[in-house]
Amino acid sequence: MGSMTESNGAKLTTGVATGEDTAPRATATMPDWEKRFRAPRVGLPQWAEDAPDHSLFTSNVTGTYELYAWDRATGGKRQATDRPNGTTGGVLSPDGEWIWWFADKDGDEFGVWMRQPFRGGADETAVPGLAPSYPAGLALGRDGTVVVGRSTDDGGSTVHVARAGAEPVEIYRHEESAGVGGLSHDSTLIAIEHTEHGDAMHSAIRIVRADGTVVADLDDTVGGTEELGLAVMGFAPVDGDSRLLVGHQRRGRWEPMLWDAVTGEETPLALDLPGDLHADWYPDGSALLVEHSYQARSELWRYDLADARPVRLDTPEGTVSGALPRPDGTVEFLWSSAATPPAVRSTSGQLVLEPPTVPDGFGRAPDSVPVTDVWVEGPGGTVHALVQKPEGEGPFPTVFDIHGGPTWHDSDEFAAGPAAWVDHGFAVVRVNYRGSTGYGRAWTDALKHRVGLIELEDIAAVREWAVASGLADPERLVLTGGSWGGYLTLLGLGTQPDAWALGLAAVPVADYVTAYHDEMEALKALDRTLLGGTPEEVPERYAASSPLTYVDDVRVPVFVSAGMNDPRCPIRQIENYVDRLTERGHPLEVYRYDAGHGSLVVDERVKQLRLEIAFVERHLARRPDRQG
Repeated sequence: MGSMTESNGAKLTTGVATGEDTAPRATATMPDWEKRFRAPRVGLPQWAEDAPDHSLFTSNVTGTYELYAWDRATGGKRQATDRPNGTTGGVLSPDGEWIWWFADKDGDEFGVWMRQPFRGGADETAVPGLAPSYPAGLALGRDGTVVVGRSTDDGGSTVHVARAGAEPVEIYRHEESAGVGGLSHDSTLIAIEHTEHGDAMHSAIRIVRADGTVVADLDDTVGGTEELGLAVMGFAPVDGDSRLLVGHQRRGRWEPMLWDAVTGEETPLALDLPGDLHADWYPDGSALLVEHSYQARSELWRYDLADARPVRLDTPEGTVSGALPRPDGTVEFLWSSAATPPAVRSTSGQLVLEPPTVPDGFGRAPDSVPVTDVWVEGPGGTVHALVQKPEGEGPFPTVFDIHGGPTWHDSDEFAAGPAAWVDHGFAVVRVNYRGSTGYGRAWTDALKHRVGLIELEDIAAVREWAVASGLADPERLVLTGGSWGGYLTLLGLGTQPDAWALGLAAVPVADYVTAYHDEMEALKALDRTLLGGTPEEVPERYAASSPLTYVDDVRVPVFVSAGMNDPRCPIRQIENYVDRLTERGHPLEVYRYDAGHGSLVVDERVKQLRLEIAFVERHLARRPDRQG
């Protein structure tokens, strides 16, 4: 993210029109691990509903992730945004004439929507009259209707409708988390995902008209002994069609169904596949594109609605990180595996989009090594972990790279960070602990109340396997992660002080009570759900789950990196933890940078990993001494 600047408005060309090129050049001496970060990448291009030749994608070709416009008819590509800390998350208007993007300040995620002509021109405020806020969904109608979701620390969640030439009108407000889920094809119905019931992990859906009047509610958290979540997957792409594609958890996992918001009719889908299912509409509304995620890998299916028949599409083994059907019936998807860098492919067999190039720039990212699957019996069930290892025989120094979220999961997909550790002779273990997605609702929901401690029990079980199997050297175990993974790293160093040789925590929760009071409102709601209340209502749970509680038990060197403008893991609570370690004279390195919850600048990502590698190599060389 970054500060708001005006785009250059360059014309479409057959290459890439950018601002000053600051990306480093490829050199023969640059190590493979750095090349993987710097190699040009592109995200999955989205296309305009009524102008399918107009597309928008992200790329890091200048050294910073920015938005690019792509005219498929001419082949022209143009850099659309140019901000010091990067830009992602743009949206095209249905007619393809406007690029919308969110402008915050230096990564704080608090700002306003801007827009820019597709062919270039000055940026302008997209919805005049709306004050800055955290974004909570956006829907753009074919008739010019705009639906904006917002949240603020003092105003809760709101939804506003704007039409051309008129001031935006607030149609929804609630103190709990809510956001815009979608807008019907004819702009008459708006889907709002909300958590008015107070459980931020399980949303309900409300359908309203543009004036805010309620059409229908769908809420699976009512009337049962278990709370079940819902998710909006999109209205049918046909005028007058009130069917909404809805994700539900009624059978213990995520799967889609059709719900007619006007008649109330529900239509389940005949998809007997294990794991989680996400779906999207084909452009003519005759079929659904189903993304099937199971055991850290994913695949694509076409589901024809007329005969309720699923047909598997041809995709390689690995992970599909996003997919979109085209008007001609083909599907474009972003695919990678742990060993193979990402590429935008098509079911036609073609590569869809090559990364933009610059003179003397980088080529394709170097390959890495594949992952192997490990299944370990833990205290709450079988834990799935992914393992990469260097050449040779173990035991290896081993990095336990813990994913964030917590409602996320590691997959068999390309990741430059783990690949860098393998290049340096480390085995890498990634654990899909309880709280992770992709293993059923019960696995994800097991996180509540004993937050952090439950995940660490699963990580400990996999750690014991890694040592007993001969993979990992018990004296050279590194615990690391970012965001929730950084939180688990600090908590693990304090609650399992003899298990780890070092800890590397990026943008972590370090002092849970202070984090709660300083973080953005949507995360306050999540913490209340996870822990059963506020710090004042359940102080013992916050204390049990806070790394600060155990800071005096930490015995090994710690590296902490933190974004100064982070609204998710704010800087003050990290400084509280750092101060406590500093008062003890504990071995500690802290790196602070001017961004938010991570960085979109490649130089910054490379710098942070270089610091972490140097820290680990320096301190592991001093083992087995431990700091008391």
